[in-house]
Order: sequence, then C-alpha cells, then structure tokens
Amino acid sequence: MIPTRIGIAGLGAIGRTLARALAKGMPGLELGSVATRDHIKARAWLDQEGIACPLVKIEAMPSHADLLVECAPPAALNDICRPMLSARKRVMVLSAGALLSHPDLIELAKHKGTQIIVPTGALIGLDAVTAAAQGTIHSVRMVTRKPPQGFAGAPYLIENNIAVEGLTEPTCIFSGNARAAALAFPANVNVVAALSLAGIGPDRTMIEIWADPTVTRNCHSIEVDSDSACFSMSIEGIPSENPRTGRITALSALAALAKLHAPLRVGT
Repeated sequence: MIPTRIGIAGLGAIGRTLARALAKGMPGLELGSVATRDHIKARAWLDQEGIACPLVKIEAMPSHADLLVECAPPAALNDICRPMLSARKRVMVLSAGALLSHPDLIELAKHKGTQIIVPTGALIGLDAVTAAAQGTIHSVRMVTRKPPQGFAGAPYLIENNIAVEGLTEPTCIFSGNARAAALAFPANVNVVAALSLAGIGPDRTMIEIWADPTVTRNCHSIEVDSDSACFSMSIEGIPSENPRTGRITALSALAALAKLHAPLRVGT
C-alpha cells in the first residue's frame, strides 16, 4: 500500500504531537511535509526531535501531501485550505470556528470532489448528534467552563473591556449562538462550531461561556433534544501546554487519521 502523505500546517502544541506520532510510524501514513510561519524555529525543533521532514510554503503543500491537517491560528484557515482543496486534496480542519466564516471552502470542496474533515476534537458524542440530525433535532445547548487564563486575548473580551484576571467566582462572559461565539472567541470554542456542523447549524446551536477560577480543566456539557433521542454529555479536558487547547484535541486528530486505513472502523 502506498502511504498517504500527511502535511501539517502549524507546529504548536497540536502540530508537534501529530508530527511526533507520524514520525514514529502510523500504518498507511507518513509525515510528508510541514508548513509554518517561522521556518528557522520549526527546523530547529524538527532537528531536535530527529524528525526528517521537508519544510515548505503553504502554496506548495499540494505537491507534498495527500491530506493536510490544519493546526494554525484561525485567521490562516483560508490560506491554508484553499490550495489543497483547489488541487483536489483533502484537509482536516481543527479551527472549526473559522470554518463557519468560510462556507466558500465547503463549496470549493464540493466543486472539486474532495473533502473537509472536522475531527471530534475536545467533545464527545458527535456521532450521536450526527445520527440525530438524520431525523429532527429540536435544540442543542452547550455550556463551556474554562480557567480564566484560557480566555486571554479573546476579541470579545478586548472589545467589551471585560477582565477575567483575578476572578474569584465563576462568571458568565458570553451567551448566544455558535456563530457569534466563534467570532467572539476564535481560539476557544472550536468545540461548539464542530457541534453545530454535526447538528442543527451555527445559528440554532446555543452556548454559554464561563470563566471559572474553580476549575483546572476545560469543561464542556451538552444537552440535545431530538425526535430520536434526548441526551446529555459532559467532558473535562486536561489543557495542553497551550491553555486554550485540550490534550485530547491532538489525539482526536490522530484517531481520525488512523481511521483512514484501519481494517476496522468504529463510529460514524
């Protein structure tokens, strides 16, 4: 079997986890290339890890990868995905919130006959939501609680002059739909964007966001009411070296990659 070449865009906490795992070996996959803004820093890290991998510009990625995993700041999503989709290559998007602002990328994938993959990420139960969406979902509500430092630099806090430093009790800092939340907290709520894409869309999926000094993990709870099932889910994700991102996010991407050639595939 010819291995599927995996490209990685971004070498932050998630990108590094993926690069290490692919370099160690995953059946049917190989690390094809990496694209980052800082090639000098990236090369130093790859050499330190003993990972032999070409560093390329994002425009050149279609020549070096069959599938690209986006692990970069949300603002770069369009520049990262468009060359691959235009070349009829697949992309895996972790900045699901940014995808809500770029429906044209979904149309491009459809036109080119390729695919955008959004892994489960820091959530659980997207299979159940996707299944329920084959019938009628009446409502989807989500509550996210994170340590205050996990929201540092969020545009919504800056624009509304909201300070979360020094909080001594849980504080609700946002309530609204998934589309508005993705714009307000682009680095924090990819989870609700993925949830909305799996279910009833970003305008009907509702979320509350809490800065909570009493928690040390990224906590998400979801309630779904549909004509096939009513269910609730909760997860407490352990933050990675980047407090905005849970450790399980990178593992979710690895699990999705592993399914590409698995002899047994479990889940929708």
